[in-house]
Amino acid sequence: MGKEELQNKVKIVEEFTSNDQLLSDNSMGIYFMPHPDATLSIHFKPLNEIFSEKVLTHQGGKLLNFERDLIDEDDIEYALDVLSIFNKYPLFVLSEPDKVRKIRQLLALVEEEYHNASGSYIMLKTLLKVLLLQMIRYQNDDFLVQDLNQKRVFQFLELMEINFLQETAPLFYANSIGISTKRLNQILKEKLNMTAKQIIQQRQITEAKRQLIRSEISTKELAFELGFDSISSFSRFFKNNTGLSPTAFKQEN
Repeated sequence: MGKEELQNKVKIVEEFTSNDQLLSDNSMGIYFMPHPDATLSIHFKPLNEIFSEKVLTHQGGKLLNFERDLIDEDDIEYALDVLSIFNKYPLFVLSEPDKVRKIRQLLALVEEEYHNASGSYIMLKTLLKVLLLQMIRYQNDDFLVQDLNQKRVFQFLELMEINFLQETAPLFYANSIGISTKRLNQILKEKLNMTAKQIIQQRQITEAKRQLIRSEISTKELAFELGFDSISSFSRFFKNNTGLSPTAFKQEN
């Protein structure tokens, strides 16, 4: 993977002032905000959300932004752990000097590889994974208050990540969580500004793109793997969401 392509997957911004600087709607963002008292606030931007005005107006922080397919390439347990820190804990504050120092060191290594003229995609992804795993460890060490609706958002995302290839109806997820489909959509609209169906479809598109780029799967095989009953319905769905047919997308990428 070339340097330019690598930087389409990961982005580090020193002076972050606008959500327009993010890679895409389907990217995940972490803003590291240092404070004079040596604490470190870490703001997480899940998929389909934006950073608050508080983050955008803070000076001296650093944005780490990456596309979600960097975590999709690894095992499902790791992907779910990463999704958990983005959806359970939108703000995490480190106050212990050792923990702050460790996160700063790992972020510096990611940044060094990112700016390296001959930077390696595998190395950058590995360093990012170590940084994320360290933050997961620190968060698991602490008790953070979550509201009930935030927990339900995470429940939905966790269930979807495991089941979206077989279950595409919002009713399945609402029943699994123990609420109505209407209530599930209200919560998701409030937290993520999307309905359950829209989030499931976005996940299908992400998976379709990943497989079209990284495997030799045929359009027919992919359509049935994603739960469509015909190639034409899948091709129509894909083109409506990307502007390209599956075949054209594969050729372009």
